[in-house]
Amino acid sequence: MNEREMPLTRSGLKKLEQELDQRRTVKRREIAERISSAIEFGDLGENSEYDDAKREQGFNEGRIIELEKLLSRARIIERSSNDAQVTLGSTVTVKNTDNNQISSFTIVGSAEVNPRENRISNHSPVGKALLGKSVGAVVDITVPAGVFHYK
Repeated sequence: MNEREMPLTRSGLKKLEQELDQRRTVKRREIAERISSAIEFGDLGENSEYDDAKREQGFNEGRIIELEKLLSRARIIERSSNDAQVTLGSTVTVKNTDNNQISSFTIVGSAEVNPRENRISNHSPVGKALLGKSVGAVVDITVPAGVFHYK
C-alpha cells in the first residue's frame, strides 16, 4: 500500500459512500431550504438563522470534498487467509496480563476509526504493536497511560 492509498474495509467503504450520498442529496436540500427560509426574514446583516445555515452549508460542502478525496484514494482491505497473524482488518482479542482484562479491537485505517465500536487505527500505538503478531504472542505496548502487556 502506498502513502496515498486509504485502506478501508468493505463496510467502511459503504458507510462513507452512504454519508457522501446523504450529504449531496438530503443535507444539501435541507440546508438550501433553511437558507431560503432565513432570507425571507429580511436584513441578512443581522440574521443569525441565515448565518447559521450558511455556516452549516460550508461545513457540509467541506465534508463532501473530504469524502470525495478519501474515496478516490480508497483501497479495500482484503482479509488474509492466514487468520493466525494480525493484519489490517483483523479483529483481535487480547488479554491484559497485568489485570486479566480482555478487550477486542478491529484494526482499521484512519478513516474508519471509532473507539465506541473498538475500531482502532493501524497507526495507533496499540494497532502498530499488534500488526504482524501471531496468536499467543506477548506484546508490550507503550501508550500515554503507561505500558500495557497484552497476550
